[in-house]
Amino acid sequence: MSNAIEFIISASTWVVPVLFAVTLHEAAHGFAAKLFGDDTAQRLGRLSLNPIRHIDPVGTILIPALLLITAAPFLFGYAKPVPVAFHRLHPQRLGVIGVAVAGPLTNVLLAIVSILLLVGLPSFSPAVNDWLGTMLNQSIWLNCILAVFNMLPIPPLDGGRVLTAISPLPIARVLARMEKTGMIILIGLVFLLPYVTSKLGIYLPIFQWLVIEPANALVHFLAAIFA
Repeated sequence: MSNAIEFIISASTWVVPVLFAVTLHEAAHGFAAKLFGDDTAQRLGRLSLNPIRHIDPVGTILIPALLLITAAPFLFGYAKPVPVAFHRLHPQRLGVIGVAVAGPLTNVLLAIVSILLLVGLPSFSPAVNDWLGTMLNQSIWLNCILAVFNMLPIPPLDGGRVLTAISPLPIARVLARMEKTGMIILIGLVFLLPYVTSKLGIYLPIFQWLVIEPANALVHFLAAIFA
């Protein structure tokens, strides 16, 4: 088997889970918003399970591709955020919370489904079983990483929106203003700061502490229940 074919087969064990994870994550936000009274996503055609409607050129294609090419120990990606008119949600605070947690909760459910499928995997050919087993294991890890990452309490992540919704008004206003700058702060904290400190001989695996270790705990917790 040529190296190109081996790479495609190996990459597909990540690509398939990424497409399912980010597509259903964003669609879940839209369905939750409609449940709480906002049909913006529906009117813009984003209440869809078609991955093409949710693909972000950078987050869904470029970043995962670079991580695959560089043989990173994990894969990460994101889709185009589903548009939500938060002022139309009713009741508003509960609506904001419901819309926010719908995405990470969907990732947890996908991880559970992947565990159940892995446990009940029928006997195919060794090559097919190896591919399916690898893909399902990747799906479990990827969805748990996405669930944990998105629940970090920094706007515009889902956890940040939950924190905004439950905070007193003065704090909520400050958090709301972070919607446009929060991702820059997050990238600086999680990726740039460890890179800079590593050049100074200081090891700060912030992404490992905030995301990978909690995701690992979540994987083991779900496996203990459903495996």
